[in-house]
Amino acid sequence: MLPNPTLDQLQVFLAVADTGSFSAAARQLNRAQSVVSYTIANLEAQLQLVLFDRQNRAPILTDSGRAILEDARRMMADLDGLRARSKALTEGLEGELKLAVSVMVPDSLLIAVLARFQKQFPTILLRLTVGAPFLVNSMVEQGGADIGIGGSSWEARPGIETRRVGLSFMSPVAAPDHPLAKLDRTIYETDLRDEVQIVVADTTKPAEGKSYNVLSQRTWRVSDMGTKRQLMLAGLGWGGMPFSLVHQDLMEGRLVRLDVEPYDAADYPVVAEWQTAKPPGPAGRWIVSEIAGSLGKCPGSIDEALASVDQSGRVGDPRSSQDRPLSLLPSAQAGE
Repeated sequence: MLPNPTLDQLQVFLAVADTGSFSAAARQLNRAQSVVSYTIANLEAQLQLVLFDRQNRAPILTDSGRAILEDARRMMADLDGLRARSKALTEGLEGELKLAVSVMVPDSLLIAVLARFQKQFPTILLRLTVGAPFLVNSMVEQGGADIGIGGSSWEARPGIETRRVGLSFMSPVAAPDHPLAKLDRTIYETDLRDEVQIVVADTTKPAEGKSYNVLSQRTWRVSDMGTKRQLMLAGLGWGGMPFSLVHQDLMEGRLVRLDVEPYDAADYPVVAEWQTAKPPGPAGRWIVSEIAGSLGKCPGSIDEALASVDQSGRVGDPRSSQDRPLSLLPSAQAGE
């Protein structure tokens, strides 16, 4: 008789392969570990293959398991597509929208979009969570949010659909009386060694020893951008900040931009994300479109944003900075 694996068995198989253990898969699926182990055993019996080597502490995919893994992913992706099309054909207006937004997204932009949302969809209940970028990713992946904006990753992830809605970038800044600001020249790594760098540490996911744009040997780690900004305004350190959060400080001279030679000031995409099997309804699509439109008014590149700041750290055209809100960088690692 031909093998007849069930979709549930394949889902459990993918969970074990992705999480690396039966216990982690059980937690992800909200099932008992014994149920997960039993399901995998039944799947192996159906396929007449050994999918995991269980001799080590953690299960390791066998050659057969790796081969079946790609087929399982493709089948589950097809199922997600079927579910999405079915929902699109039958859905009405959402009764509730769960939205997760990164702290890196400008408050003024978000509030303006939500004000229009309330007028457009007065009957819809909104559950809004604003948090660290990794939290946004996690909430979408685990179903705690219908839509995430500005998470930490723009790379492809199984079961997650993304749409680019804008660009983002950061720049190193400090108070004008900070020793680095007084150098009045390009700053090199040797200049940074003994200066305190203020770093936002994302506690929702370990950084696995990796830090992005952390260049000083002395660091102070804080939980949010607001605290980081206040410490830098007080002259207690330097660090990278989203232009959207400090452009007024730059205009009024409370902070100045630093020309740090080793600092990676590249631009990155800002994305909206949702589960492939649970695409946004009418209100959700409206939110994504409005945020994309608002971010579209931001500078189109890091060079364009930097060009708006003169040598003193002030934005060259105040009217332009008010009309075009500056976007920001959802950092992929703890740091900055």
